[in-house]
Amino acid sequence: MSPRTEPAAAPITYVIEPYGGSIRRHNHALPLLYPDDLGITRGDGIFETFLVRGGRVANMQRHLERFGASASAMELPEPHLEKWREATLAAVEEWGEGEGKCTWTYTRGRASTGIASAWVTVEAIDAATLAERAHGVEVISLERTWQLPEEFPAKTINYAATMAALRYARARGAQDVIYVDAAGQVLEGSRSTVITAKGSKLRTPQAPGVMRGTTQQAIFAAADAAGWRCKAKAVDLDYLLGADSVWLVSSTRGPVRVTALNGTVLPEPDNAAQLREMMNAAVWA
Repeated sequence: MSPRTEPAAAPITYVIEPYGGSIRRHNHALPLLYPDDLGITRGDGIFETFLVRGGRVANMQRHLERFGASASAMELPEPHLEKWREATLAAVEEWGEGEGKCTWTYTRGRASTGIASAWVTVEAIDAATLAERAHGVEVISLERTWQLPEEFPAKTINYAATMAALRYARARGAQDVIYVDAAGQVLEGSRSTVITAKGSKLRTPQAPGVMRGTTQQAIFAAADAAGWRCKAKAVDLDYLLGADSVWLVSSTRGPVRVTALNGTVLPEPDNAAQLREMMNAAVWA
């Protein structure tokens, strides 16, 4: 018989009145959105996702700042960030000490009313993500034929292309994707920022249209203080293959080591555990 596992805790959702009103606990067994919500029909909205653990929220100030910038870029009503903070802390308090992920979702709302939709959800982290943390991921590179302008720094909920890319990768025995442009320059992971380590240097790709990752920024701040030389620079796939290690970093998955790139195995370096510990600690600094 397989061992019994505890069922995942039910998600906790708080709805936020988009124009500065109250927050309210939502019954997760009941519907939340209307069928004409533009977040559903067009993917017209923004989101942020981050880790919660031990009753704490990871890196929330950076997420608040990026969330506000995304809303401005999308010309959504200015979010009352203190209400988002209030709803988040209420959801996390109810969630308790266990690890989970918190997602903020803010859509343009109903086409028939023009009133935005806004909610915060805390839920369990899926088993696949936990396995990737522990064992790393094999990735393939894909050319991204579309690119947002640098003047449009928004983290939108239109993720159809990302999900299609992940299905494509999994059908070929990989777990994730690293995007490159037409010239072969590395952009980012499907849902993550790329970081390479080589000697005492940490690098992240510098490319137009790629948003700075909140986790990457936290890691570089901690690594700089610890004596690493950190900067963004243009890199290609050969640079990744020549690095000591390659990592995909994101808010809920944390640092995940790339174990193979396009079928080429990337050996685990001697300092992998040290790097992972430093990166994880940076998120909670």
